[in-house]
Amino acid sequence: MISFQPYYGDRRGEFPETPFVEEKAFTRSSRKKWIIWGLVVVGLLAVAGAVAGVVISQTSKSSSSSGSNLAITGDPSQFSKDSRLKQSFYGIAYTPEDSIYPNCNIQLADVVTDMQLLSQLTSRIRLYGSDCNTTAMVLEAIQLTQVNMTVFIANYPDATDDGVAYNRQKTAIESAIQAYGTDHIGGVTVGNEFILDYLDANGATDPNGSVGNQGAAILTPLIDDTKSMLQSLGVTLKVGNADAGSFFNDKVLADVDYGMANVHPWFANVSIDAAAGWTWDFFEDTDVALAQNLSNKPDMSIAETGGNSSDAGNESNGASTASEANLQTFIDTFVCQANANGTEYFFFEYFDEPWKTQQFGGVEGYWGLFYSNRTLKNIEIPDC
Repeated sequence: MISFQPYYGDRRGEFPETPFVEEKAFTRSSRKKWIIWGLVVVGLLAVAGAVAGVVISQTSKSSSSSGSNLAITGDPSQFSKDSRLKQSFYGIAYTPEDSIYPNCNIQLADVVTDMQLLSQLTSRIRLYGSDCNTTAMVLEAIQLTQVNMTVFIANYPDATDDGVAYNRQKTAIESAIQAYGTDHIGGVTVGNEFILDYLDANGATDPNGSVGNQGAAILTPLIDDTKSMLQSLGVTLKVGNADAGSFFNDKVLADVDYGMANVHPWFANVSIDAAAGWTWDFFEDTDVALAQNLSNKPDMSIAETGGNSSDAGNESNGASTASEANLQTFIDTFVCQANANGTEYFFFEYFDEPWKTQQFGGVEGYWGLFYSNRTLKNIEIPDC
C-alpha cells in the first residue's frame, strides 16, 4: 500500500473522467434555484490561558515540535474590521499555517489573526485534522477573540499505520474538549477522502465494491471509537465523515450523523459559466440523494467548493482559466444563491497554501480568498 501525507484539498480523479468538456445545461428548475439575487470576557482569559497552556503543552509532546507563541499583546477581542469583508459565507474550509504533521510550527498569534478575519466572513469553519495542536489552538483563539464561531473539528486517520495517526489526534481532541468544552464545536469529522485515497492506493474505483468495503472496515471502527470517546467525556456531539462527492461508501455514511462532500467543478472539467449550477445539481443528485436512501439519513453539506486563482505552470489546464476573475465569477454565482437555497457549504478555502504548490503543483496552492500573507485577493465579497 501507499502511505499518504495528509492531503487537505481535492484533485483530479474524484469525478469520472470524460474525453471532452461537457457543459451541463441549466434546467428550468436549476435556473430558478440559481437566479442571481441582488444582493467570545477579559476576566476569564487568564484562566483560559493557563488551561490552554496545559493542553498545548500536552499536545505538543504527541505532535512533534509545535511552536506555541502565547505572547499576544493587547486584547485580541478588540480588532479593526475590514469594510471589504462581509459575513456572507455559510462556512469556510480552514487549515492553520504550519500545521501539517510532522512539520508542526503553528503559532497561536497567527490563528488569532485568522479568527479575526474569518469571523468577518462566516460563523462556521471546518478543520481537517487535529495534529500540531490544531484543535486546541483554534478553540483558544476563538476564546481570546470572543468571536461567534462554530468549528467542525476533525481527525485525519491513515489507513496504513494501524491507527497511530488516529490515536494521536484522538488524544489531542480529548484534551481540547476537556479544556474548552463543546460550545464552539459543531461536530467531529473522522476521515477526509479516506475512501478515495484507499481506492487509489489499491487500484480500484468503486467506493462500494470489495476494496471500498475493505476501506470502510478500517474507517468505521474509528468512527465508532470516536463516538465512544465522546460518550466517555459526557458530551454530545455529532460525528461525521468527509469524502469526495463521488466516493462515499454506504457503510461509512450509514455510521455517521453527517456527511461532507467535496464538490469541485474545476476537477470535473466544468466551465466557470456552468460551475455554480453544476455544483448544486451534482451535490443534490449524488450526495443528498444517497443520504436520503440510507436509514439514518445523515445530514449532508458541501465540504469543499470554490475557485482557483492561479496555476503553477499552466493556468488553462481546466475547462476555464484559473484566475481571480473566474474566482470572482464563482463567488458571484454560488454564494448568495446557495445561502438562499439553504445549501450548507464550506467555501474552499481561507487562504492560499504554498506547501501544496511545492508538493503537488498545478492549481493546488491557489484556492484561497486571501493570499498566503492574509491579504485579500482582488475580489469583492458579496453582501448576503
